[in-house]
Amino acid sequence: MRVASVLLLCSIVAAPLAAQIPQSQYAARRDSLAAAMPDGVLLALAGPEPAEDFLSFYPRPIFFYLTGVTEPDAALVIAKRAGTVATTIFVQPRDPGREAWTGTRLGASGTTRVTGLAARTLDQLRPALDSLLELGGTLSVLGDSDGAGYQTRDDQLVASLEHAHPNITTTDASGIVDRLRMHHSTAELALERRAIDITVRAERDAIATIRPGVNEFEIQALIEYTFRRNGADRPSFSTIVGSGPNSTALHYNADDRFMRAGDVVVMDIGASYRGYAADVTRTVPVSGTFTPEQRAIYQVVRNAQHAAEEVARVGVSQAALDEAANRALTDGLTRLGLIDSANAVYDPGSGGCRRRIARGCAQLSLYYIHALGHGIGLEVHDPTSRVVAPGTAFTIEPGLYVRPTMLDELPDTPTNRALVARLRPVVKRYANIGIRIEDDYFVTPSGVEWISRAPREADEIEQMMRTRAAAPAARDSTMVDWYRETEPAPR
Repeated sequence: MRVASVLLLCSIVAAPLAAQIPQSQYAARRDSLAAAMPDGVLLALAGPEPAEDFLSFYPRPIFFYLTGVTEPDAALVIAKRAGTVATTIFVQPRDPGREAWTGTRLGASGTTRVTGLAARTLDQLRPALDSLLELGGTLSVLGDSDGAGYQTRDDQLVASLEHAHPNITTTDASGIVDRLRMHHSTAELALERRAIDITVRAERDAIATIRPGVNEFEIQALIEYTFRRNGADRPSFSTIVGSGPNSTALHYNADDRFMRAGDVVVMDIGASYRGYAADVTRTVPVSGTFTPEQRAIYQVVRNAQHAAEEVARVGVSQAALDEAANRALTDGLTRLGLIDSANAVYDPGSGGCRRRIARGCAQLSLYYIHALGHGIGLEVHDPTSRVVAPGTAFTIEPGLYVRPTMLDELPDTPTNRALVARLRPVVKRYANIGIRIEDDYFVTPSGVEWISRAPREADEIEQMMRTRAAAPAARDSTMVDWYRETEPAPR
């Protein structure tokens, strides 16, 4: 069933506030991991406690996926020998003096009560590992490895174990867990749905507040307030509120520019709810009405998203969605004169190429600088299947970014000089317009469901902005003047 049909049938159903992953599901995940791992020992590390106790700690998603435990410095050990599996979790001990600063810890007995696992205190981790590794075999690790020569604390622990037990073989087990994480249970989807619903609420509140003279950080603050007020843990990534020239920077998150009449503003945001991430983007006109140029680019991007949605159905490859979106983008850019044709190229010189086609680098890649989408789940970029498969969750997020300096960045070759001469007047007309539209989708056996139902058609957005909230309260004029005096000149 095509997503366009499913959109008409599916209604938003918020997940119950009590939604949670049952302990039986964590146990099933560990059983699946144990079945797939070689004989030996698996070590999964939650991550170190922050050096300063006033900083927030969040467990590594791969550890949280297997345990549901959120305490720092915890470690999960699975020992497998000749078909026999033993699982133990190691945690910090109870320490009333320390807990006066950090809050109550579970301790070993509390961890067993919550998880059902055999639990021991952290000081027993190294002796237990040494005992288990005396028999040799494979040490499978789920931790933080830099991979570029710098040794993290996890790397140092593994290196110490390898030195003490030279007969073991060390391997990274994350690929096994990534494959498990691609399929989301009903309980996981309920938590993700809640994260998405909160994010949609924040998008709506932000759209109703935006107007000339408002600073990006005010919208960021409103968004993140809405997250927490509705039960989210935190943002699932740094909140992006980029107006005017900032709309053309993909991961801009300084969020400190006053919005101006005639700008568009990109709001790429996501709430994290009980560890599960949303990722929704809307682009709106600061003045409340798109200019003809802004609306033209907006419609090209929306058409590309719709084209990918039309293709999305169970069993179809993600590459097919990408191809459909690319066709819509190239057709639209050709009509606007921003590229020469659907198959037009530029000369990369000795540099790389984002999108290579038969004759060279696609001109589309001058404006479209990222992939169509990604998986969502415990991480905002979560492992996902290469095909549209039941139980998966993913985004579709086409975008176009007309940076005023983009043509100057092309290698200076005869082919490119001619291209620059043709395109410069058109690029100048559309300069500083960045448009991204991103939505979240769940796949069920019957089709693909659009979850993130914030307004996204240009007419819907303008209608919503015509009835937006009254102007925000006056700010400290000293702060306003200082920011305006220090703001870089517009490009």
